[in-house]
Amino acid sequence: MESDSGLVSSEGNNMKAVLCQRCGSKVLLPGSARYCRKELFLPSMKKKNALVADNSPGGEMLTDHWLVDDMYTFENVGFTKDVGNIKYLVCADCEIGPIGWHCLEDRKSFYVALERVKHE
Repeated sequence: MESDSGLVSSEGNNMKAVLCQRCGSKVLLPGSARYCRKELFLPSMKKKNALVADNSPGGEMLTDHWLVDDMYTFENVGFTKDVGNIKYLVCADCEIGPIGWHCLEDRKSFYVALERVKHE
C-alpha cells in the first residue's frame, strides 16, 4: 500500500479514522495503527453469533491490515468467543464481522483488514 493512497502516512500509520463499514462506528483514531502485510484468513462477514456458530465458514485470504499492539488502542471493537486459538474482531456497536483477527498466542498483535472497514 502506497502512502499516496491517502491511508498510510510516511511513518506507516493510518492517516484517517477507521470505521465500521455497516454502521460507521469509529474503530480506530488516525495515527493509532501501523500498516502491515500478512496473509490471514477471515470468514465472510456475519453477525457475531452466526460467526461463532458456523463450523466451516466461507471466507477469504486478506493481506492488507492495520496492526494494533494494545487492545485498549481501539475506540470500539468487540471480540468473538475463542475459535481454536483465534478471536475475531467485530464492530462493538452492530456486531458485524469479522473485521479483524487476533491470535491468543500473540498477546500484542491485533489485525484489522483494510478491506473490511472504511476510512474517513
